[in-house]
Amino acid sequence: MTNTPETGTDSTEAAAHPKVSVWNIANVVTVIRLAMVPFFAVCLFLPGSGWRVAALVVFLVASLTDLLDGELARRYGLVTNFGKIADPIADKALIGAALISLSALDELSWWVTVVILGREVGVTILRFAVIRHGVIPASYGGKVKTVLQIAAIVSYMWPGVPEPIRWAVMGAATVVTVGTGLDYVVRAVKLRQVAKRARAQ
Repeated sequence: MTNTPETGTDSTEAAAHPKVSVWNIANVVTVIRLAMVPFFAVCLFLPGSGWRVAALVVFLVASLTDLLDGELARRYGLVTNFGKIADPIADKALIGAALISLSALDELSWWVTVVILGREVGVTILRFAVIRHGVIPASYGGKVKTVLQIAAIVSYMWPGVPEPIRWAVMGAATVVTVGTGLDYVVRAVKLRQVAKRARAQ
């Protein structure tokens, strides 16, 4: 076995663990999703049913890229620190832009937007607050929450959806959003307690 001259590490080991470039296809998809957010918001505010449909299409495509970049990163070993940070930012930017825009257009109550975005910001701060103790992994409830949020937003943008259906889906999304937020708080407290016991031992 030989060592590479630059690092002195074994060349076989270096080949087995190649450095992943930040500019890989998974991260490019994430950046594209982030770039779609302002275009989506502009389409939503422009008058006419055609622009509303365009906003809906952009939102759906952007939401699908969330599944795509994660699958690409896992399947081809393209997970990077940039992706870990940029992916949730892109997700929250898309959902946040949709909720704020709908509220600004008087189509969605502001309290719903404040509750959902407050939860998202709070969980993000909580994750950073306990990151020295460990990482809080995404839960199944979190995935359900995201699906419900997307479905609720789509129901508000899709022409002709009855109001009771919109309220029901958005209500479910809000309840699950708050519930999973409380779950993250409990998990963060437990993580911190475990870390303290480990240090004490």
